[in-house]
Amino acid sequence: MRMIDIIEKKRDGFELTKEEIDFVIQGYTNGEIPDYQMSAFAMAIYFQDMTQEERVNLTLAMVESGDQIDLSGIAGVKVDKHSTGGVGDTTTLILAPLVASVGVPVAKMSGRGLGHTGGTVDKLESIKGFRVELDSKTFNELVNKNKVAVVGQSGNLTPADKKLYGLRDVTATVDSIPLIASSIMSKKIASGADAIVLDVKTGSGAFMKDIEGAKELAQAMVQIGNGAGRKTIAVISDMNQPLGYAIGNALEVKEAIDTLQGKGPKDLQELCLTLGSRMVYLGEQAESIEEAREKLIDVMNSGKAIDTFKTFLDAQGGDVSVVDDPNKLPKAAYTFEIEAKQSGYISEITANEIGIAASILGAGRVTKESEIDLAVGLVLNKKVGEAVQKGESLVTIHSNREDVQEVVDKIYHSYTISSEKVDQNPLVYDVIY
Repeated sequence: MRMIDIIEKKRDGFELTKEEIDFVIQGYTNGEIPDYQMSAFAMAIYFQDMTQEERVNLTLAMVESGDQIDLSGIAGVKVDKHSTGGVGDTTTLILAPLVASVGVPVAKMSGRGLGHTGGTVDKLESIKGFRVELDSKTFNELVNKNKVAVVGQSGNLTPADKKLYGLRDVTATVDSIPLIASSIMSKKIASGADAIVLDVKTGSGAFMKDIEGAKELAQAMVQIGNGAGRKTIAVISDMNQPLGYAIGNALEVKEAIDTLQGKGPKDLQELCLTLGSRMVYLGEQAESIEEAREKLIDVMNSGKAIDTFKTFLDAQGGDVSVVDDPNKLPKAAYTFEIEAKQSGYISEITANEIGIAASILGAGRVTKESEIDLAVGLVLNKKVGEAVQKGESLVTIHSNREDVQEVVDKIYHSYTISSEKVDQNPLVYDVIY
């Protein structure tokens, strides 16, 4: 088999066999196929697309390029959740204990954030003592005992994807549905879950800006998941404004605590119920989505969900007292209120700009080596569709420095106030099975 023949075959629009795809991924991972040939291969896929079978085979070849997590020692149907990313996306912090509290095992491997705020692992490190590194034996034992554990990603998962992603980034082949879908799904499948719920974001704060593109990606990932023997559902949700009110690590932990007690922002709570009910259904702890949703509402209202969160924190060394006293979380030295310059209705909040504003404060990483300030961030006081009076606070800035003018400018640039009330976008646009 020769790489040049495979490139030519895909360039001309023909379907590749499993053996050909395995040859490419193994050869590239081992360093036998050079970057320039892999670049040509990625560009051929970009222009010619891939069939459903090719996408599944590409994903499984990347899964087999490295380590695979074995969760077979954990009883029950293990369900994972993945979000394509957004601003103020705290759902994992809520969903892991929420879903676990109705009996679905959540064995979650999460990453650190590179962007607006930290990833789930960074947010959990806002809680004093919390350990994100556990050996596999302890990890499995905790999930069997408490139904939930969350650790940082470790091991050599999908090295082919890491190499290929870096190459796509510099060869203008990032925006390819088969390449995006196989990249995401290879990591989820290698992580060992039996079933996967995907939260595919669309809008100004999302990677997929338009609904049609988000649907195409969601369908591709669901087909790959199901084709690889993992029950998979995708929810397409709105990211034209930040989710919830808080953007920033400790601030988002506090918001997660409120949500687990049924006191969180309505949009964040609703999305968690939408995603969580599908996790519970796939986890075979409910006969229907509706029954699963009722179970989740019950554990929120009864206090069982927040008790599971406390058990989860305690098992991984975290200071449980922050749940009852969130003031123990890292706090910024300064707060500033950003006041509305006119009266009217909030008609738009550019989510991406708000995310950048939080990142400027130090809530996120610019490079992998950047230090995150866990205390800083933003709390939105007004969201789309709400009335505002001149002089009312739009946003509260939590900062560890006094000079926040650049952040203030970003916030004003992201908010649009109009004289007439506008309707909010739907929170959920579609669900793909």
